[in-house]
Amino acid sequence: MSTPCGVYDPISVESFAKRVNEWKNRLSKVDFVHCDYREAFENAKYGDLIYCDPPYAHSQTILYGAQDFRLEDLLSEIEKSKSKGVLVALSIDGHKKSGNLLCDLPIELGLFEKELYINCGRSMLRRFQLEGQTLENENVSDRLLLTY
Repeated sequence: MSTPCGVYDPISVESFAKRVNEWKNRLSKVDFVHCDYREAFENAKYGDLIYCDPPYAHSQTILYGAQDFRLEDLLSEIEKSKSKGVLVALSIDGHKKSGNLLCDLPIELGLFEKELYINCGRSMLRRFQLEGQTLENENVSDRLLLTY
């Protein structure tokens, strides 16, 4: 679970416990694997689902050791896996600045079957940079791309 930056009212222990139990039930038959993404794609079989949440090109290139990450390499793995019948969901940059900037990414046309935009609210990064200022024009939406 993400925790917002700054001052906020925390959820109650009871509410948190309810959320944890809900997700425990939902994920009871799911296996999570922690490995390099290339290994995950290599081992994936027909019908498997891989969820990718790489560093975002327009906001996270200096975070999480992302300097060595190449989106083009991930997209190549996704293309190979799609041909094997592996399902892939990719969460990546969408719109910044209240939707005025669509983050341009080197994604080949036809690689994904669906593209959805998820409203993420105000930019967490800009909250730090514009401390105390208004953030009405700093809304962000992430893009969810699906190969199925």
